[in-house]
Amino acid sequence: MDATRTPGHIVLVTIGSAGDLFPFLKLGLALHAAGHKVSFLGPDQHGPYVRDAGLPFHGLPADEAVLDHPDLWHPTRGFGVVWEATRPAMARVPAWIAALPPDEPCTMVVHPLALPEADLCRAAQRGLRIAAVFLAPSNIPTVYDPLMLGPYRVPRWVPHGVRRWLWRTAAKHLIDPVAMADVNAARRAAGLAPAGSLMDHIFSIPDMSIGLFPTWFAPTQPDWPQPMLRTGFPLYDPNPQAELSPELRHFLGQGGRTLVFTPGTGNRQARAYFAHAIEAARLLGERAVFLTPHRDQLPAELPRHVLWQEYVPLRALLPHVAVLVHHGGIGTTAEALHAGTPQLVVPLAHDQFDNGARVTALGVGRSLPATRLTQGRLLRCLEALLDDDGLPSRCRAVAANFNDDAGIEAIVGWTAASDGLR
Repeated sequence: MDATRTPGHIVLVTIGSAGDLFPFLKLGLALHAAGHKVSFLGPDQHGPYVRDAGLPFHGLPADEAVLDHPDLWHPTRGFGVVWEATRPAMARVPAWIAALPPDEPCTMVVHPLALPEADLCRAAQRGLRIAAVFLAPSNIPTVYDPLMLGPYRVPRWVPHGVRRWLWRTAAKHLIDPVAMADVNAARRAAGLAPAGSLMDHIFSIPDMSIGLFPTWFAPTQPDWPQPMLRTGFPLYDPNPQAELSPELRHFLGQGGRTLVFTPGTGNRQARAYFAHAIEAARLLGERAVFLTPHRDQLPAELPRHVLWQEYVPLRALLPHVAVLVHHGGIGTTAEALHAGTPQLVVPLAHDQFDNGARVTALGVGRSLPATRLTQGRLLRCLEALLDDDGLPSRCRAVAANFNDDAGIEAIVGWTAASDGLR
């Protein structure tokens, strides 16, 4: 490391599922390898992943009962559920940062929903730098296409001025009433002036924005925050040597095409989804693997053409799969793109609609919103994918774009810069 660079303390703050954690973990390992002191703050249940990777972990409270909240996967009310669930954990962050040595150079690398607390930390600790990490393109509002407002796509002909109004209206009615009372209560307690809109507030905070997804998946838009660093999909496999179980290998070896269905590891409300999947696979005459840690969502007795697995590393499974049907989480989407596996995205909320639109635009799959999921629609989508002779070659072409280490060096360089941006 040259004389203009000073390794410092990098504090990564995450929320969400393991799929949200893994990109941060890949980044954290690169920063650690560059000589930085790295600390992780995240939900308690992620401790084993981080500690097994050899990095210090500091658990934050996580109420897994939120997984049963009826609005968690609602297209518009889901944000409120996530916001309320993350506040107790985020409230712990300023005190943790305040306990660090005051003369220690520090950079916070945080999930967007941790930005309000990161701003409080900076107000109390002069010189603290903040980088916001965006795991999916829809986390960054834009007036440019594809513009998805929940499950609804805004037509290309709608002018940019109208699109800005749509964003402001959505924030005013769906986001700010949920978030701003909490944000401003914390700011008042810290002696800071109140903020107006959550979106305006959080995008004014970072010294650097980082998009952990490649430009071929989502080009940088003119209205995205700057400065911004871009990477490839920083895929992380906690057990890269994992092999398929003998039971699963036997099932896959029976011939024919295998469909894989997963609504995401955090979805406990997928009983109807799996019921449709059982019947669709039967009518197609294909076998299906169901991935979910929540066995009670499935019938007590599964038909012979279906195999349940609590967990299987996608890296090992996807080369054997004809179609992956999933919720559209960015991690699962990226793994399927990397494997060259056709996808049917069944989005429920959050970034999933936008991810599904991008999969469709790349020509490597389709998107069927969960609110429109029926046995008949599922069957027709699967038939279209299985009968598309050009689909495998398009998937391979997209997979050839992968360079999951792209851009990581630039992030390491920014965090190591002794003069920073302020």
